[in-house]
Amino acid sequence: MGERSPTAEGQEPGLQLVHLLRAVTVELDLFGGEFAARNGLHPTDVRALISLLDAARSGTRATPGWLGAQLGLNSAAVTALVDRLVRMGLVHRERDTRDRRRVLLTVGDEAVALGWSFFGPLIDEMVDAMRSFDEEDLAVVRRFLLAMREVTAAGRRTRQKGHAER
Repeated sequence: MGERSPTAEGQEPGLQLVHLLRAVTVELDLFGGEFAARNGLHPTDVRALISLLDAARSGTRATPGWLGAQLGLNSAAVTALVDRLVRMGLVHRERDTRDRRRVLLTVGDEAVALGWSFFGPLIDEMVDAMRSFDEEDLAVVRRFLLAMREVTAAGRRTRQKGHAER
């Protein structure tokens, strides 16, 4: 391994960024927890809604199996989760027009409106804060966040694989 050179604060610059990223994650998690509590949701419900919204944005056809893989849940837990969200009117099950045996999951308009009413002001403030960065800065930040997401996802997959082999 390469030698680590500490900064004036005594920490390697990369480690400082890890700590800042963790701090942002904690703040976002607390924000999401408040949203969940105010709306009678479990934090996993919020993660499911986010995953389904991300799927819609990327054109991914979200099935219960896909959702389970995203959240690290078994099929029984996914069924209970989806049943709960459907009962609340936040998620809809639809038959896949390409394969009638398959069920697709979509986030309802009510859930989108609920999310925007809570998260919209924060999102607006975040976008406003980003306006102080030029396109090159934002490209670096984007590259950084994509790399951190991949490292984290790979670490999670490795741990899940190791746990399953025990």
